[in-house]
Amino acid sequence: MDVSKLLEDVKDIESFLVFARALAADRTASVVQEKENSSSPYGPDANGWKNTTIESFLESAIAWAEASDFGITQGLSLSNPWKQFAVFLYCGKIYE
Repeated sequence: MDVSKLLEDVKDIESFLVFARALAADRTASVVQEKENSSSPYGPDANGWKNTTIESFLESAIAWAEASDFGITQGLSLSNPWKQFAVFLYCGKIYE
């Protein structure tokens, strides 16, 4: 499962839900991997998860949205709000 590839394909409610399910599965897989073999406390968890609590996930997603005008400064189109929200969720995973 390549979550970043699915992110690129988000264009409507169906593709958004495919992405959201994959992101949830990616987090579940990360938790399982971390239980089996913990990552360094100085880097991201398995599968690149930098924000592992709901608080840090939401804080990072909001920070990205504020810093990028919800992706507008990064080239995201207002005509595709599904992709904007998908990127918002993805940035909860990776943005610091």
